[in-house]
Amino acid sequence: MSEKRQGVKASGASQKKPVSSKQNGEDVLAASSTGLIAFKKRVLERGAELYRDLPWRNTRDPYAVLVSEVMLQQTQVSRVDGRWQRWLEKFPTLQALASAPLGPVLEEWQGMGYNRRALNLKRAAEVIVSEFGGLVPQDHDELVSLPGVGPATAAGVRAFAFDEPDIYLETNVRAVFLHELFPDAQQVPDKLLRQLVGETCPEAGEVRTWYYALLDYGAYLKRTVPNPSRRAKAHTVQSAFEGSHRQKRAYLLRRVLEAPSTTEELAEDLSGAEEKAGRQALSAGDVEALLVELETEGFIVRDADFWRCAE
Repeated sequence: MSEKRQGVKASGASQKKPVSSKQNGEDVLAASSTGLIAFKKRVLERGAELYRDLPWRNTRDPYAVLVSEVMLQQTQVSRVDGRWQRWLEKFPTLQALASAPLGPVLEEWQGMGYNRRALNLKRAAEVIVSEFGGLVPQDHDELVSLPGVGPATAAGVRAFAFDEPDIYLETNVRAVFLHELFPDAQQVPDKLLRQLVGETCPEAGEVRTWYYALLDYGAYLKRTVPNPSRRAKAHTVQSAFEGSHRQKRAYLLRRVLEAPSTTEELAEDLSGAEEKAGRQALSAGDVEALLVELETEGFIVRDADFWRCAE
């Protein structure tokens, strides 16, 4: 089937009218049981047509799946493909990651953004080794107890590593439910979407296929129609990175990873980079505050007059 024909099918779905109901005193939209059966059939059909043979789908190793789910948080698939393989070459097992110094872990993560994900992934590996016998837990509550693992990441690990049913609500999944069941609605709450995701999730043995279908259909929708997930109440617009607080923290962390440095050296380097970009220079006090933030979160430590990477 051609992309053009697929686009016609996707657009046609938006003509279906969902059922209106009341929940917590607010007008919301809900799907009937009959509608959900048709919805599941359609999603599986579209998923089969649009399937993406991504490298992390060819493993059931819970650690490898956990790495992929963490990397895919707020990062495009195209950026993760290649980096996921390289990460597993450098840290092939949970034990290897848990025992690695923090510096090489953060260095390997550079360019992926949100360095806290790498820190949390290492801390999670340490917890799994020390408290779970080196085996990624299968239980949802045990998974969300790990650093950096929220409900969606836990559900992804359970679905893709263990084929266990769970409520996996992420942006592509959200896009499909909104496009198919709530074509005209605005500010649809995640509480309602989570209920529907739970109702449509199959029993163990078919969970991977179901969520792959949702992910691939959702990715297609976001390329071909106005992004349906923007109509979710939970939708937020990501702030620009350049010139942001995040960008300054990331710059300082990279510099400390390169070599231990004093506050004054780091302030001079960061201010120079900011001025070159047409922004205002920072004082040593401003940079000190950023460094203390990084220290509090476990990225770096102060060693006499120098800042260096934490262990």
